[in-house]
Amino acid sequence: MHRSALSLLVVEDHPTIARQVVEFLEGLRWHTDHAATGALAIDLATREAYDVVLLDLNLPDMDGLEVCRAIKQTAARNVPILMLTARDAFEDKARGFRGGADDYLTKPFDLRELALRCEALARRHQLHVSYEMQVGRLTLLPRERRALYDEAPLALTHAGFKILFLLCSAHPHAVSRSRLVHELWGADPPDSDALKSHIYALRRQLELASGANMIVTIPQLGYRLTLDTASHV
Repeated sequence: MHRSALSLLVVEDHPTIARQVVEFLEGLRWHTDHAATGALAIDLATREAYDVVLLDLNLPDMDGLEVCRAIKQTAARNVPILMLTARDAFEDKARGFRGGADDYLTKPFDLRELALRCEALARRHQLHVSYEMQVGRLTLLPRERRALYDEAPLALTHAGFKILFLLCSAHPHAVSRSRLVHELWGADPPDSDALKSHIYALRRQLELASGANMIVTIPQLGYRLTLDTASHV
């Protein structure tokens, strides 16, 4: 059965469990980042746009519930959080859900069930995505794969629209190069730096429409959409 590619953050400090989960999910050709601490998890979730966060409650530097609340408060969008824990008492689950978790899976778990729950959470989140996205003077129509600037259509390629959609979804945060490459080509990216060419073409189209550079390069990370029409970075 075909599985749509997801982008996940695995927050787990136990190296064996983390390796098993990451290897299984990457075997599904899903983009997977790993954080072994709560601080790194919050940092990544704030900078990246994940479909689901898999969050262990027992972390070395801070409580998982605290991490959950921080991600919900600071992430660019309401990313679904699946808590992973050995705590199976009703009171523990109640605390997890009240702390902001969207689902709860008790260790040990079947990796196949983990994947199914990730897909279900991602679909549930997508149910609330509007058929029209408005970011500043940009309007995106995802179902039609069309983008407008001040109601004038932009001449975008398939890849250009996908990049713009990801940048708009993450705004005002950046999207990493690895996330963009994965979304465009999955686990088989081209050998050449095709992403840079697509970014250049998209940047040119936006500049023609707005008179400014709307895509800012973030060194050692990726790209960010800016609505500051005075920007010429």
